[in-house]
Amino acid sequence: MLYGRSDEISVIDRLLADCRTGRSGCLLITGEPGMGKTALLEYAASAADGLRVVRGTAVESEAHLPFAGLHLLLRPALDRTDALPAPQARALRGAFGLAPAEPGDRMLVGLAVLSLLAEFADGGPVLCLVDDAQWLDRASAEALLFAARRLDAEGTALIITARTGFDAPGLAHLPLKGLDAPAAAGLLAEHAATLSPANRYRVLAEAQGNPLALLELPVALADGRPVAAGQALPMTDTVQAAFLDRVRRLPEPSRHLLLVAAAEDTGDRDVVLRAAAPLGCRPTDLVPAETAGLLRVDNRTVRFRHPLVRSAVYQAAPVSLRLVVHTALAEALHRPEDADRRAWHHAVVATGPDEQVAAELESTARRATERSGYAAAAAAYERAAQLTESGTDRARRLVLAAEAIAEEGDIDRMMELARHGAASTDDPALTVRAIRVRAAAAFHHGLLRTARRLLTEAAELTRDDDPALAAHMMLDAVHAAWYLGKDEIADTADRLAALPLPPGEPLTHVARLLTWTVRSAIGQGDRDHGTLARRIAAAERTGFGGPHDTILVGATSLQAAGQDTEAHRVAGELLAQCRDRGWIGRTPPALACVARTSTFLGRHTDAWDEATEALNIAQELGHRQWIAEISGVLAYLAAVTGDERRCHAFADDALAAPEPDTAPPGMSWAHWALALLDLGHARWESARTRLAALHTGPVSHQLPGLRSIPDLVEAAVRLGRPADAREPLARLTAWAHDAAQPWIDAHVQRCRALLAPEADAAELYRAALRLHPDDRRFERARTALLYGEWLRRMRRKSEARTQLRDAFETFRRLGATPWAERARAELDATGETVPGSGAADGTGALSVLTSQERKIIRLAARGLSNRDIAAQLFLSPRTVGYHLYKAFPKLGVTARTELAALAPTDAAP
Repeated sequence: MLYGRSDEISVIDRLLADCRTGRSGCLLITGEPGMGKTALLEYAASAADGLRVVRGTAVESEAHLPFAGLHLLLRPALDRTDALPAPQARALRGAFGLAPAEPGDRMLVGLAVLSLLAEFADGGPVLCLVDDAQWLDRASAEALLFAARRLDAEGTALIITARTGFDAPGLAHLPLKGLDAPAAAGLLAEHAATLSPANRYRVLAEAQGNPLALLELPVALADGRPVAAGQALPMTDTVQAAFLDRVRRLPEPSRHLLLVAAAEDTGDRDVVLRAAAPLGCRPTDLVPAETAGLLRVDNRTVRFRHPLVRSAVYQAAPVSLRLVVHTALAEALHRPEDADRRAWHHAVVATGPDEQVAAELESTARRATERSGYAAAAAAYERAAQLTESGTDRARRLVLAAEAIAEEGDIDRMMELARHGAASTDDPALTVRAIRVRAAAAFHHGLLRTARRLLTEAAELTRDDDPALAAHMMLDAVHAAWYLGKDEIADTADRLAALPLPPGEPLTHVARLLTWTVRSAIGQGDRDHGTLARRIAAAERTGFGGPHDTILVGATSLQAAGQDTEAHRVAGELLAQCRDRGWIGRTPPALACVARTSTFLGRHTDAWDEATEALNIAQELGHRQWIAEISGVLAYLAAVTGDERRCHAFADDALAAPEPDTAPPGMSWAHWALALLDLGHARWESARTRLAALHTGPVSHQLPGLRSIPDLVEAAVRLGRPADAREPLARLTAWAHDAAQPWIDAHVQRCRALLAPEADAAELYRAALRLHPDDRRFERARTALLYGEWLRRMRRKSEARTQLRDAFETFRRLGATPWAERARAELDATGETVPGSGAADGTGALSVLTSQERKIIRLAARGLSNRDIAAQLFLSPRTVGYHLYKAFPKLGVTARTELAALAPTDAAP
């Protein structure tokens, strides 16, 4: 019976009930030691009728072994590994040491866990129980939480317990407090009925509702032993003292054997007994500890009844005795597969520089890296560095630790380790590697000026010996400088152009394309469209350099050149590559690039879905740079719909400046978004002020700078200030000449129509409408709205109605509510009454679906299987099937073959 936990039990019961119906759910239970977390897990296991139960308990001493906790939990399901997509199966087998490992994205194992749980649940609903998650190795915790946040329709219930402070964003959280007074008294009465009234009062007072203390403190008070008054202890110390009291009553060999078991990290009974033998312990010495209720022993394992027993035993032992035990364990772990554990036991014993142990740890770190266990690798490299004499080897191991933790995403730690590594060596190659890590940390933190400085410094160190490496760093430096200002971006682009790169190389073509687009954006281009076309063609022939980062640079350069359709294709292919290979950590910039092009092409619903996914992943990884920029894109999309609250909220996030005296990474998008929101609501002065600040500020060269010029011209004309539009229009006209894109020419014609005398305006509007591509519906509708407004003012009401009606219907379908209202008001003024805008969301037949359903339907319409869709969207196949099952009735279809007519297959996933 669980006293005082009826509310918590009801939450668990609901979770299990949902699981039986095929729905998934996750629950994190946190509390201080002894608060009853494990008891609630036991309740869940006992109440799991009809569910298969898998469970695991994390152990503190395993926290440095990558995927150890996850392997223990998923062992019953590993026979389903063959059913996973090949990249996921390879990642999972490599992580668990079941096959040769290969480095990969640290999130790919999490995706494999999600798929494996879904496959295991295919045979019936599953309950997963994880106890003491605060001791999970970081790789296991990250993979498990990644999967947990994406469980949906697999029929899997996951309950995790951890001590207070365990961070698991996105999971339902149930914090445990102490039992109330009646429940605490009831529990104590049931288990310690013979306590004297005085001792009962003392236990209740000191336990403060902690169930474990209520059970264990009476043991310390047994046999009438006196208790000192007035010495209330911290609860953890009190409970540990109760455990230690039992331990101290054991014979010495049993106490030594307990210490060996506490220091051993797998619970392997044979290893514990072999290591304890040199200490004079025999198998029979387990009996007193087992009889005292401290251990549970079977044919293979030795397990402590509660983690606090392990902690109490280990922490109370003299340090000298611990060292003896770790030495014995290292000698007992003689098999090749025990090399990692053996290395860590040696590392515990080492008290000063020891090259042999450091080399063992370095080998352990390499193996962890091969399994994508980057946190474990970093810990091993760092400990190896601590055991290494000052010099090149120590610096190299520190840099290796920094590079490993960079893959893990701990930005502050990677910067610290890299700084120490660089300070410990004068080796130029190591210095450059350390600087690159520090620059990556600065970039993700949004410290763009720092990132640019570091990358430029590193490139200078290596430009003569390895110009290709220098070019890669300068490409990153240009990326950082892009967000800073014209002077910084010009200087950085010049440095990139000056590198001695061999002609004809893919990297050279990308560098030249980027240099041209940068100079054009800041008004220093050679105004030769042929040059741009040749450089784009040369870069495309080489696949934009091949590596992920250079492809992304190529796609962004295409956007800067106005080549949106081609940019969308290149970025989409890069995103597909990231999804196929499970490169989740590289997905946010690729998704952001796709979302930008979807926005530019008028595919606003696609863009919203892509940007939202990118933001979620960037937040999960802590990448402040991408959080800011993606928030700006989302602010713009919210402005299109007239959503004031969301637009301002996203704009605030975009305008957060991580670095003093530096423009926020999302500033240009935020200004554009807020100005567009003002335009939609006819707030002309506010819109003009924001856009003028954007066009005269430090980031006018960024993508929103040129693309928002039509908005600035419109606001200026509305306010009767056409002179304010002349210079921006000249910039737009020059860009149109360079880019040779009809859609930009359409904007130029629209702006000229706004500024033209009455005799010329109509033809300019008509020219703009002819030039607008059909797929850029939002901008075409804006031109139709302006033309319709002009026609009404010219008293050509019949012609005006045609334009305004088209604009109204387009805005209504796109969900552009304020723009639809403007068009409706103009129609009313012509004498044609129309109903309210009734905003849709731009998805046509798909407007009845949720965002997740839309993405799945679009991929299904392209012919992808549930398994392929799952890999694309980082879901499980069962979740995909569930959403298809929900979406089909909404769409009125019964077969996948009918989807192609409803969902355009060229839409981005």
